[in-house]
Amino acid sequence: MPDQLPALPPPAPEPDPWAGLRAFTAARIALGRTGTSVPLAEALAFRLAHAHARDAVYSVLDLDHLLPELAGLDLPLCQVQSQAPDRPTYLRRPDLGRRLSDASRAALAEAAGSACDVVVVLADGLSATAANQHGGPLLRLLLPQLRAAGLRLGPLVLAEQARVALGDAVGDLLDARLVLVLLGERPGLSAPDSLGAYLTLGPRPGLTDEARNCVSNIRPAGLPYPAAADKLTWLLTEALRRGLTGVALKDETDLLGS
Repeated sequence: MPDQLPALPPPAPEPDPWAGLRAFTAARIALGRTGTSVPLAEALAFRLAHAHARDAVYSVLDLDHLLPELAGLDLPLCQVQSQAPDRPTYLRRPDLGRRLSDASRAALAEAAGSACDVVVVLADGLSATAANQHGGPLLRLLLPQLRAAGLRLGPLVLAEQARVALGDAVGDLLDARLVLVLLGERPGLSAPDSLGAYLTLGPRPGLTDEARNCVSNIRPAGLPYPAAADKLTWLLTEALRRGLTGVALKDETDLLGS
């Protein structure tokens, strides 16, 4: 009986032309497949990313870490809360996150001094993880640039259970020409720690989002701190010079080097 020929190895799979793009983005591309499903490793990675996003939504400000860090920025520090008493209420009632508690309003009225150009609010938003990780490093770069630009800075405000519009009441009570709110953005499956920056000229309760400018995805894996500080310094100084924010103020920082 003739010897059987050895079985040939299966042909090597064709290289995935999309695979190289994964080095340039955290987006979920080129996942591959096993039959009609994604590979097990990718399915598990998706579940882990979803868990990180859920954890970020329920995260809280790490005051033991933030308070000493912010105390070194050479600004008076005020702590405030919105009218949302806890995280579940904050998530169910966005309107309460836009309004200051009575005690916070009284504290800010007492802390108010002379008029200032800019008040900065660092808030939890929908990801306190982002504020905990990126608020301090960004402010250490940003505040010296604002001082160098000649802007008068009001107290630094640390806000809990806060939405973006909470900054309007803060800026109004502290007699600020402009308010800058730094807060955690809604977590995504590739970025549970993205910090957003929202600036509004003439802050007062009742303003809507078209009155603001936003710089988003501030984090080392997104918009790095130095670039974010430069962009925000330009926007803040131009907002005050031109007397406007929102849809009428365009980010022209990319044109400065051309």
